[in-house]
Amino acid sequence: MPFQFEDHDPETYRRKAKLISLAMAGQLIVFGLVFVQLLQVAFDGGFWLNVLGVLLGLAATSLVFAVLRERPWMTEMRYVWQLKHQLSRVSGYLPALRRGMAEGNDTALAVLAFYHQGMAQLAELNGRTLDDDAELLAEREVVQSARRERGLPERVTGLDPHDLDAFRRG
Repeated sequence: MPFQFEDHDPETYRRKAKLISLAMAGQLIVFGLVFVQLLQVAFDGGFWLNVLGVLLGLAATSLVFAVLRERPWMTEMRYVWQLKHQLSRVSGYLPALRRGMAEGNDTALAVLAFYHQGMAQLAELNGRTLDDDAELLAEREVVQSARRERGLPERVTGLDPHDLDAFRRG
């Protein structure tokens, strides 16, 4: 299924991410304590019961967020998770994509353009800059320049994961 870039307000994303992280942590603490207490009462104490209680709390917290992740107020979070997943997939193919770009492969150029746009968007959403990675910035400039030379738009709209099939990982 193709991944399409979306526009999201960085401030809204950061505010929601912070709130959801705090809610997850609070929920983990509450569930962990409840399970630890129930196990302590039922089985008369022990270190491993505490560990089991925390693991059950983690499982319950994960289950709650798995159910809630499709809610409309989780849109930004869901988008960023999907973007990170796609960027992670592409990063495994970077050496092959770079070779493909050097050989004039338009698909490699499109996937690399996606990678650099995605990295820039992720940095923007998280309130960071990419200024500290000169190698990444230089490659981004090369990709944009190559796309201009071939008459392709500098920006892409997304990524079709099947485009990676033509390249070998690593």
